[in-house]
Amino acid sequence: MEFADVVRRRRMVRDYDPDRPVPPEVRERLLEHAIRAPSAGFSQGWAFLVLESPDERDRFWAATTEGGPPDRWLTRMSRAPLLIVPLSHKAAYLDRYAEADKGWTDRDEARWPVPYWDIDTGMAAMLMLLTAVDDGLAACFFGVPPDRIAGFRAAFGVPEEYLPIGCVSVGYAGAEDIRSPSLRRGRRSVEEVVHRGHW
Repeated sequence: MEFADVVRRRRMVRDYDPDRPVPPEVRERLLEHAIRAPSAGFSQGWAFLVLESPDERDRFWAATTEGGPPDRWLTRMSRAPLLIVPLSHKAAYLDRYAEADKGWTDRDEARWPVPYWDIDTGMAAMLMLLTAVDDGLAACFFGVPPDRIAGFRAAFGVPEEYLPIGCVSVGYAGAEDIRSPSLRRGRRSVEEVVHRGHW
C-alpha cells in the first residue's frame, strides 16, 4: 500500500472480529516498527506491554474500567485480540541528558519544555497504528484513566517509573464498528491550522 493511502485510511476502529487473531508476524512487525520512532538523544525511553491471551486482556479491562455490566464501547473494544500498552520512561531521558555528550550535569526535569518521554512514546504508538493499516488490520489508541493506573500496574507488575500513555487495540474490524460522533465536526483544513511565516 502506498504511504499516502495508509495515512488516509488510518482511523480509530472500536470493534473487532474476536475470531480472527492478529498473525504473530504482524504483531512482531508492529513492535519492530514502534521502536523505529524518533527519541530525544536516542534515549528510547519506552516499553511495550503486549497482551494477547484472553486472561491477559480480561485483566487489563478489569484493571482499567469501572466494572459492572460493560457499556457498548467496552463490549466492542474488548473483542480486540491484541492490546499493546506503550509505556514512557522519564528517567531514561533524564539519565541520558546527564551524560557527558549532552552537556548537562544534572537530571533537572525543568530543562524539558515538554515531556519528550511521552511524546516519543506517542510517536511509537502512531507507527503501530500505521503499520496495522498497512497490514490490513484495524487499530485504536485510547487512554487509561488516571485513577486506574495504579490498578493496571499492580495487575501486570509494571514498575512505578513506567507510565502507560494509553493503549493500542489491534485486530480485524468487526461488523459493529461505529464511527465516532465526533467526526461530524469534520476535519480541519490545512488553511485553518497552518500559519506560514507568522501567526
